[in-house]
Amino acid sequence: MKYFNTVFFFLIIILFSNCTSQKKLSYFNKVNEGAADSINSKSDFGHEAKIKSGDVLVITVTGSDPNAVAVFNLPVIAYSTPGSENFYGVQTQQPYTVDVDGTINFPVLGKLKLQGLSRSEAVNLISGKLTEYVQNPIVNVKFLNFNVTVLGEVLRPGQYPISNERTTILDALGMAGDMTPYGRRENVLVTREHNGKLQFARLNLNEADVFTSPYYYIQQNDVIYVEPNSVRSISSQNIPLFLSSVSTLATLITLTYSISKNKQSANSYSNK
Repeated sequence: MKYFNTVFFFLIIILFSNCTSQKKLSYFNKVNEGAADSINSKSDFGHEAKIKSGDVLVITVTGSDPNAVAVFNLPVIAYSTPGSENFYGVQTQQPYTVDVDGTINFPVLGKLKLQGLSRSEAVNLISGKLTEYVQNPIVNVKFLNFNVTVLGEVLRPGQYPISNERTTILDALGMAGDMTPYGRRENVLVTREHNGKLQFARLNLNEADVFTSPYYYIQQNDVIYVEPNSVRSISSQNIPLFLSSVSTLATLITLTYSISKNKQSANSYSNK
């Protein structure tokens, strides 16, 4: 019986070591009301994404005089169907790719340095230069290639388009269907390109300081990777070994129990 209890004890340890606790499945275990003041004093809730080299922008100009602003917008593309003399127009958006030197080539105004500016700052820059040609110009700047890639232990890994510049890492994880039970919430990797160089940061989603991290708000083309925890490593790589170990232990328990019962029966018989 002693051997039976020992083997059973080790089997229980193995089984429970592979169970993920509820605490590990939740976010912000160490965040409480006391952290709110510190978070609010340090967080950049007015975050705006900065324009980078390689960004594709859509820039439209409107004003009270359509003729005056026409030169600053992509003209209507005209086409005709085979055998027809009628032309049709399709309004399309003008894409501007930010060059490696951080500039775009804008109609009439020439090269404009936009790298490092926020969208609102770019609007102010272009509007100021257009006042020489257009009365009360209205400029709209939009990111065309603002995407985030979420990989690893999430429900739906992939690349997602971002329509709101103030998107957080939590929003990105939500787009990907949230982490699976096997994701490490205390060690989420963010890869970012800045000034032609890669930057890496690891965020602990259990800590309050994640809200004040410069990586809390995602930037265009960020890559978020959720690492698997030890349970995933066991379940994905060592399933045959784990099942074999459990089977062996179960057989050993059965055998030990049978031997113990036989010994008890033999002792009982000899005592008679």
